[in-house]
Amino acid sequence: MTYGNGVSVVGESEPVVLVETADRVTTVTLNRPAARNALSRALTHALWDAVTAAGDDPGVDAVIVTGADPAFCAGVDLKEVSGEVPPSAVPRGPGEGPERHDNGLFRFLPVIDKPVIGAVNGVAVTGGLELALQCTFLVASERALFADTHARLGIMPGGGASVLLAQSIGLRRAVEMSLTGNFLTAAEALRLGLVNHVVPHDELLGCARRLAGDIVSNDGQSVRRLLLHYRQLANTATLDEAHLAEGLMAETWRPGTSHVAARRADVTQRGRRQTRA
Repeated sequence: MTYGNGVSVVGESEPVVLVETADRVTTVTLNRPAARNALSRALTHALWDAVTAAGDDPGVDAVIVTGADPAFCAGVDLKEVSGEVPPSAVPRGPGEGPERHDNGLFRFLPVIDKPVIGAVNGVAVTGGLELALQCTFLVASERALFADTHARLGIMPGGGASVLLAQSIGLRRAVEMSLTGNFLTAAEALRLGLVNHVVPHDELLGCARRLAGDIVSNDGQSVRRLLLHYRQLANTATLDEAHLAEGLMAETWRPGTSHVAARRADVTQRGRRQTRA
C-alpha cells in the first residue's frame, strides 16, 4: 500500500487519507477512525487532492472511496465547526477545493471523468451521507447505516442531501429521512435504491474492486463518454435549479457555532441508541 496526500495534523498520528493504486484502480481511504472519519478541514483537503490526482493520472481508470473501520464518515467535524477544537488546516483559495460547484452544490469530491465507487463500510451520516451521494454509485457493507441529521443539528444541507438523496430514493422517502433524522440499514438502503449492492463486511472492498475491474476492462474512452452522458442527462435545468436553491439556503443559514456545539452531543447520543437497536 502506498500512502499519499497525508496531512500532518496536531493530534493525528497517521495520515488522514490513505491512497493505494493497483490494476488501474485507486482506493482512497478516509483515515480518522477515532473520530469516525469526520470531515475535518485537513481531511477534506486531503480527500479532494487524492481524488483529483487519481482523476489526472492516465494510469487510473476508476476510484474507490471508503473509510477506515468502524465508520464510513460521520459528517463534517462538528468540533471544528463549533470552535471546540482549532481548525486542522488553513483555508484554501478559490479553485483549490473543496468548493461550491457552479450549480450551487458544495463538492466534497471533485468532478472527474472517471467513476468513483463509494464503498460504505459503516455509518454515513449527514455530510458523510452527502459524500456518499456524490460518488457515482455505492456498494455497502452489511454494517452500513445512513442518516441525514441536518435538522437535528439545526443546520442546512449544502452538499446535496435535499437533491441527490431525493434523486436516489424518491422525494417522499428523502423528505422522511431528512425531517426525522432516522437511520436506514444497509438492507433498507438496498431496497430503496440508495446502494447497488450489500455484501458481508469482509467482502466489501473485494466487491468494489471487482466492479472497478469490470469498468477498467472496458474501453476507457467509452466509459468516460458514457459517464459524461449520464451526468448530462441527470443534470437537467430542474436539478441545477435545485442545487442552486440548496446552495443559497446553506450559505444564508447562520445558526452560530454555540448552537451547533449544544446540539452535537444530543444528536450523537440519539444516533448511538438507534444504531444499537
